[in-house]
Amino acid sequence: MDPLAALDFAKNDGLVTAIAVDDERGDLLMVAFMNEQSLRLTLETGEVHYWSRSRGKLWHKGEESGNTQELKSLFIDCDGDCVVMRVEQKGGAACHTGRRSCFFRRLDDGSWTDVGEQVFDPEEVYGK
Repeated sequence: MDPLAALDFAKNDGLVTAIAVDDERGDLLMVAFMNEQSLRLTLETGEVHYWSRSRGKLWHKGEESGNTQELKSLFIDCDGDCVVMRVEQKGGAACHTGRRSCFFRRLDDGSWTDVGEQVFDPEEVYGK
């Protein structure tokens, strides 16, 4: 039996929501999307691949920055339209801003406070 048959890719234009959690620390690292091909590649290689909606193509996490994600375990929700991946974050940063997590802004007294751990300078890595 194909394990991906339990997922409902048709519900959201061929995509499922993908949540990456640090396997060791339990930190929420990022939320992205996967199509069937990216999920198959992830299972085959053990390194996480996503579908980039903005670029319209497969995206091997860390292909530019070197900050890859090694899949440790995979869970699906009851509707089959969301996956949670426990990963080992290689290189320390999951966010393209160079922070450890994409969830680095916290609401404090009506204002957003940056509480993120800066791991690298995105201008140095991406040249943007």
